[in-house]
Amino acid sequence: MAEAHTKNHDYHLVEPSPWPFIASVGAFVMALGAIGFMRAAQDDSFVLFGIDLTGWGLFAIGLLIILYVMYGWWRDTVKESLEGHHTRVVSLHLRYGMILFIASEVMFFVAWFWAYFDAALFAGEAINYARAEATGGVWPPEGILTFDPWHLPLLNTLILLCSGTTVTWAHHALLHDDREGLKWGLTLTVLLGVLFTICQIYEYTHAAFGFSGNIYGATFYMATGFHGFHVFVGTVFLAVCLFRALAGQFTVKKHFGFEAAAWYWHFVDVVWLFLFVAIYIWGAGTPAPH
Repeated sequence: MAEAHTKNHDYHLVEPSPWPFIASVGAFVMALGAIGFMRAAQDDSFVLFGIDLTGWGLFAIGLLIILYVMYGWWRDTVKESLEGHHTRVVSLHLRYGMILFIASEVMFFVAWFWAYFDAALFAGEAINYARAEATGGVWPPEGILTFDPWHLPLLNTLILLCSGTTVTWAHHALLHDDREGLKWGLTLTVLLGVLFTICQIYEYTHAAFGFSGNIYGATFYMATGFHGFHVFVGTVFLAVCLFRALAGQFTVKKHFGFEAAAWYWHFVDVVWLFLFVAIYIWGAGTPAPH
């Protein structure tokens, strides 16, 4: 009987998990809450089946459910790895999954770049009278004071480039079983990620244009704002890897969790380089005073 239940393959059949169902419930609640949140911001109401869902409360509940699912699901994945279930075949499939995820993120940012270049390259297109009037036929639109690309944006670029260097240092240290190098490389990368976020928040608070009312502000904040969110997610990702490294959970041969975080971080770096060149340098107009 014991031999009949012996595992003789490289695949891992996971135990029944509640996380997909709970995640779908959380996403549904958060979507309804987002509608109520946006309606409240417009001084409107959102009533469904006689229940007033206006406000931010339902959105907060859905977000908490999603955060709980993220914690529980990834905790189970880490546990599976520590128990030896991530065989060579399973690890290969995890790599495929991460590659496809990053590819989907690439297309996500392609959409924002497409919107930006469509508005910038055809600012004076006669067929679109509303846009031509709003931009004055030029890009950046008339009256928009842009950021000086060689000031804070350049500093943020240097911060991210340095963080790409430190995460690569940490990766090479892990491959050579240098535990101290791994810990210091990850620590510096997390700190640089936090510093980038602080600088971007400072930049936003000193912008001479808003999100609404003009196509430049809309495309600028959507592209750079979502990138900033990705930096925040990547910083959390690397911070978790730092805690796992301190706990000794990564080995020279088994460390895909860290490798996936490094891939994600390099992706964030490359996207920022495109943003810096396209939006801050190529799309620079009249810089606002410092």
